[in-house]
Amino acid sequence: MKTYLPGEAFGELALLYNAPRAATIIASTDAKLWQLDRNTFNHIVKGASQQRREQYETFLDSVPILKHIDLYEKAKLCDVITEGTFASGQKVISEGDQGDTFFIVISGTAIAAK
Repeated sequence: MKTYLPGEAFGELALLYNAPRAATIIASTDAKLWQLDRNTFNHIVKGASQQRREQYETFLDSVPILKHIDLYEKAKLCDVITEGTFASGQKVISEGDQGDTFFIVISGTAIAAK
């Protein structure tokens, strides 16, 4: 069972995949909700996705090690990139860690290796 708090959303999977609802939602208190129809929701999601892809493609073009990948490979990278934020002094990786992640620095004054 899940209790939704202000700002949380539900119903997006049914809209994205044109699928039946996976749960019944019942208001346990008086509540105000915003609702979007399928066409509007999909338009917004697809637009945001396209904008994100274009932003990632532009950035990947500036990464020297990735200069020579083809458009298909670049598109696949854009699909799987996730962003992370690290505070100053926070450890990103440690010597001996499993090498299963590739990092690209996108902002910050310096990332130092010890």
